[in-house]
Amino acid sequence: MSGDTEPSLLARVAERDPAAIDEVYRAHHAALRAFARRYIGEHEAAEDLVHDVFVALPDAIKRFRGDSSLRTFLSAIAVKRAYKHVRSASRRRAAMTRLADQPHAPSPRPDAAVAQQQLAALLYAALDKLSDDHRTAFVLCEIDQLTAGEAAALTGAPEATMRTRLFHARAKLRALLEEVPR
Repeated sequence: MSGDTEPSLLARVAERDPAAIDEVYRAHHAALRAFARRYIGEHEAAEDLVHDVFVALPDAIKRFRGDSSLRTFLSAIAVKRAYKHVRSASRRRAAMTRLADQPHAPSPRPDAAVAQQQLAALLYAALDKLSDDHRTAFVLCEIDQLTAGEAAALTGAPEATMRTRLFHARAKLRALLEEVPR
């Protein structure tokens, strides 16, 4: 998308023009899906989240002032929509844990893929215990490798606040992961 066509493209998106929405989708889908996958940790749920972003786009685009890139604007929508999913997923995982008949004992010699899945499960369980703000700061800065300034611009928070959230997220995750029996 060139800078010359973007204002007309955005106007067409606001008018719910399928071709315009498709153009934005093709340009930004992969990046949003990758972010959503890293944030949520589940491929199917990440696809659902990205779908929700593009369904909301025609109404949301009316609030786009051009202060950031369109991708940043879309990512901000994704972050806000991810909050709800993460809270729901956390409640579902807690319920499933309570309902499990027997705990699964780790195999004595797990292969690398199983060990990686277990580590990911531990990390996402720990992330579920963070506040939305701390989780967002951690995912954006540590996993997506954004600077605190970039993450702050994406979420609308001051950069110093983002740094503070990241500091507290790291400390909380460290404490949570140290509690895990080995």
